[in-house]
Amino acid sequence: MTKPFDIRERSFLFSKELVIFITETKVERIHAPLFDQLIRSGTSVGANIEEGRAGSSKRDFRKFYIIALKSANETKY
Repeated sequence: MTKPFDIRERSFLFSKELVIFITETKVERIHAPLFDQLIRSGTSVGANIEEGRAGSSKRDFRKFYIIALKSANETKY
């Protein structure tokens, strides 16, 4: 399989793989809040990209892409 370059497709596949990873991982109670935050920040990347594409101006577009980048950085952390 070739690596997709479209950011929408890449963020969707990332969210999908993240959900699969968390679903298949045995989560102990102490780690549950970390996994909850991981899924929230990881899946919000694609959601913000989609929101930015639907924005009514270039400013909206940039704002949501910046938020998506922040979510990606949070997920990486």
